[in-house]
Amino acid sequence: MKPLGLLPFICLASILLSSAQSSAIVLKETPDIPPGLPPVAERVPKEPLITYPEKIGREIGVQGGSLHTLIARPKDVRLINVWGYARLVGYDTNLQLKPDILESVDNQDDKAFTLNIREGHKWSDGNAFTAEDFRFWYEDVALNLALNPIGLPGFMLVDGEGPTFTVIDDTTVRFVWDTPNPLFLQTLAKARPPFIYRPAAYLKQFHINYGNPEFIRQIARIEKVRGWAPLFNRLDDMYGATNPTIPTLQPWVPRSDSGERRAVMERNPFFHRIDNAGQQLPYIDRVIMNVADGKLIPAKTLAGESDLQAQGLGFSDISVLKRGEQTQDYETRLWLNSKGSEISILPNLSIKDPAWRKLMQDRRFRHALSLGIDRELVNKVLYLGLGRPGNDTVLDISPLYRPHFRTAWAEFNPELANKLLDDIGLTERRGDGIRLLDDGRPLQLIIEITGERSEQDDALELVAETWKEIGVSAFIRPSQRDTIRARALSGMLMMSVWSGFENGVPTADMPPLDYAPTREDFLSWAPWGNYYVSDGQAGVKPDWPPAIQLIDLFDGWLVSGSFNEREKIWEEMLQIHAEETIHIGLVNGVRQPVVVKGLRNVPEEGIYGWDPGAQFGIHRMDLFFFTDQLPHKDE
Repeated sequence: MKPLGLLPFICLASILLSSAQSSAIVLKETPDIPPGLPPVAERVPKEPLITYPEKIGREIGVQGGSLHTLIARPKDVRLINVWGYARLVGYDTNLQLKPDILESVDNQDDKAFTLNIREGHKWSDGNAFTAEDFRFWYEDVALNLALNPIGLPGFMLVDGEGPTFTVIDDTTVRFVWDTPNPLFLQTLAKARPPFIYRPAAYLKQFHINYGNPEFIRQIARIEKVRGWAPLFNRLDDMYGATNPTIPTLQPWVPRSDSGERRAVMERNPFFHRIDNAGQQLPYIDRVIMNVADGKLIPAKTLAGESDLQAQGLGFSDISVLKRGEQTQDYETRLWLNSKGSEISILPNLSIKDPAWRKLMQDRRFRHALSLGIDRELVNKVLYLGLGRPGNDTVLDISPLYRPHFRTAWAEFNPELANKLLDDIGLTERRGDGIRLLDDGRPLQLIIEITGERSEQDDALELVAETWKEIGVSAFIRPSQRDTIRARALSGMLMMSVWSGFENGVPTADMPPLDYAPTREDFLSWAPWGNYYVSDGQAGVKPDWPPAIQLIDLFDGWLVSGSFNEREKIWEEMLQIHAEETIHIGLVNGVRQPVVVKGLRNVPEEGIYGWDPGAQFGIHRMDLFFFTDQLPHKDE
């Protein structure tokens, strides 16, 4: 299609898109693009993903500038691949799955998935992104036992069987299972996705089936690894952002001169998204991530050292951050934390000690502990009364929410709590009023805590005071998170404190992974989760009827054939959690401070979470831009 007379009025490098869908959009060359690259029309796919900012409450932005942010650890540079949130399919702000990197997906009853790649899509190094990149991952990486001794990842298995994989043509691949695999698309949309594709042109040179053996040996010596497989796995880093030479499809690419204390991410000149004004996204040229002591991040943010900050900030920082807004010219926005509870006390239902195991699995005991907590006091002291006292469950913005899920057994009622403990038979007390177990041991709960969040310590102090009223003692033991997880897996952990369910805003189409013993890293029932994920080869078989019922419901979700069926399963699982008080949540609906300095298109309100959400990811960080770029062009 010819330019229709528009070309003289725009940048000479602009070109009218030739596809019918995009025929009205004129592509404009990005300012300050590195020399030697092809024009933008040859860098984006034939059918790029077009964003209409006005339709999602944003505005058309300006390209350029460097965004500064603070991270607490060098490995947190991987967050660039979380915030960029380019996924084969991803969630929008309505928590609906939409094609992103893919042009489209044909889903047949959750059994057959045909993935349609955008024609002309390129990796960040300019090589074509094609069906070969999927085939290479599946056949040469995922199924290669030298690289993956345990075989295919769990979300690729249904009843222990992997899919039939077929390359249809250069831009089409298909995965087919005999029975439904509803985990497939949802897993692709995670904050940390599985990357079921790889840059084959780059990685083949390090693969024993394709590369020059002598070249591989030389690189292995340089990298100080033994053999091609560990070399390949080291360089095959699609998530960690530690290998600046591996091509990516994300909006920003690590620069090779990044160091331990400072990482520079530059725009991907081949990124597949554009706005409806013809500008290639992302708007921002560079994201600069400076490593700082986590305890100093609030102070450094207050001093104006970050343009966009949520990492390292908590509710307790809000008042100080608000006071600094005028002097440092930033805004503190309050997004909804999407966790099921800001703080959750987790009794270990799979503890080895027989006496404690019997007690932990008695719902009357868990109800008594929950009724013995003054959540209103916790909310007022720690969150200025701005949270919502209640259970660790889904939030009211989830379509699965029911009021009693939050309120069941969650009022402060020491009288009823004492009665329940008496009914159990815990009537004997020592001199200070603490109850005694049948074997004479005091009813002292050892609660292990990481100490990474001060409000957890403060909350437990408040909880311990009111538990004394019902004859329960709480001893708080600080420990490392890896140690806590190991003790949970071994059955030695009695009780712990963590944040609540990561996904407090689920829809019925999202897998209820955290609500059943399906993971070995969940502290309420780690040995049971280990048993599940190992198919009975490790861990401990669940012996608690509600846990068995939750597993059966989860397995039913995995083979469900309709939205209505999944919705019913979710409701049953949430009902079990409400009736059993499996987690003792304290307060949810707490706000996450998000500091914004000089940026536009950052939502005034949003949800802040990992899955779903990818923190800034679903809010489209590629649309954030600076109105005044001059102070940000110093890199």
